[in-house]
Amino acid sequence: MLTVSLIWGIVIAVGCCLWLILGRRRRQMGEPPLENGLIPYLGCALQFGANPLEFLRANQRKHGHVFTCKLMGNYVHFITNPLSYHKVLCHGKYLDWKKFHFTTSAKAFGHSSIDPSDGNTTENISKTFIKTLQGDALNSLTEAMMENLQLVIRAPVVPKSQIPAWVTEGMYSFCYRVMFEAGYLTLFGRDLTGQDTQKALILNNLDNFKQFDKIFPALVAGLPIHVFKTAHHAREKLAEGLRHQTLGKRDHISELVSFMNDTLSTLDDMEKAKTHLAVLWASQANTIPATFWSLFQMIRSPEAMKAATKEVNKTLENAGQKVSFEGGPICLNQMQLNDMPVLDSIIKESLRLSSASLNIRTAKEDFTLHLQDGSYHIRKDDIIALYPQLMHLDPEIYPDPLAFKYDRYLDENGKTKTTFYSNGLKLKYYYMPFGSGATICPGRLFAVQEIKQFLILMLSYFELELVESHVKCPPLDQSRAGLGILPPLNDIEFKYKFKHL
Repeated sequence: MLTVSLIWGIVIAVGCCLWLILGRRRRQMGEPPLENGLIPYLGCALQFGANPLEFLRANQRKHGHVFTCKLMGNYVHFITNPLSYHKVLCHGKYLDWKKFHFTTSAKAFGHSSIDPSDGNTTENISKTFIKTLQGDALNSLTEAMMENLQLVIRAPVVPKSQIPAWVTEGMYSFCYRVMFEAGYLTLFGRDLTGQDTQKALILNNLDNFKQFDKIFPALVAGLPIHVFKTAHHAREKLAEGLRHQTLGKRDHISELVSFMNDTLSTLDDMEKAKTHLAVLWASQANTIPATFWSLFQMIRSPEAMKAATKEVNKTLENAGQKVSFEGGPICLNQMQLNDMPVLDSIIKESLRLSSASLNIRTAKEDFTLHLQDGSYHIRKDDIIALYPQLMHLDPEIYPDPLAFKYDRYLDENGKTKTTFYSNGLKLKYYYMPFGSGATICPGRLFAVQEIKQFLILMLSYFELELVESHVKCPPLDQSRAGLGILPPLNDIEFKYKFKHL
């Protein structure tokens, strides 16, 4: 037994030595400083995953604004100077953003490749998203969302004396429930069989969505979904509800879902349903926590509440809209929603503090990357990464960066502020919760409108209070770093009751 153990010990030791000699990448002339990490394949993944922001800050202090880290078998070049962000995007012909995103989507949601080069789509899927999430299509989506939000949160028509008193609930749970139901109805239409059936379906889908979303970071990291039996079952049930036969029983399905059905012409019904699931996840996973942070930061700041309420009241008055339970729902058009700089600033500031997106592109070939800080040789299949949270929390760009300042994105005239500086130079990119360039989220305009509509309705229909008036801001859930808006690590209790309108 001792001999066998000794032999295995020698084999492992020899393997480690061989890896140290042959398996570790060597930095070549002109390449960025390199961190291989100590663990084969994983490299620096454990340190990065534990706290990406501090890991990157430490390497920034050690190596400067550009450095390379081995993460899960990939070599990732981090560009940390925001003055260089636009220069990265200028190298678009050398960079492929589709490879990582389409591969990750197929692994996580279980559908075939939707990369146009693989022949499964009748046109570029990105163009489909732009066509159905922006322009005239955005008007239809926004109108439907406003109606569905009010369907979910407005009180039934009852005498004023019977309107319930204060209700206490977790704010994140409340935002999750309301935004998921309204968003689901907006994208996939309403059930024609009745309100009760629809409510039961939504609640069941909500539970399954939470189960699936919980393990999503693990799927992005490369773990197979079959390891997570409950989440796998939840994903399949969600997809089952999005099959063509099921959607055919629903009314007012969005253009996005209809176009996706037509565009993915070579996929079978279940494959298409799984691409619809990808749309559902993309529409909810970041919007829900973004909604929570916007509501939470607004309520805990008396100045923000006062300014937002004033702007909402003025907008409704100018639009000739009267808030009531008996009358029709509030309806604001795109122009009216876009002319609300205070709410825009509140949302932007909330997302600045909670966003931790990772912007990724893959090198198509060997090339030289020319940046503000110098030029660097990049090898084919290496990854170029931007981590905008470094910029969002930079005290030079945003003084007192951890504080919520509702008017941070307002100029001296109360209009939208767009001038921010680093090292005395005006930044082209200073706010990036939705990505950048070709990888920018095509649904970002709709997401902001959703959150804005939600805040308008909460201020119009409810009195709002935190249960604990001086509650601390909950910490961010770092397990989802790189995926977008980080949820709170714990929920916050708040009280709400319908106004006597």
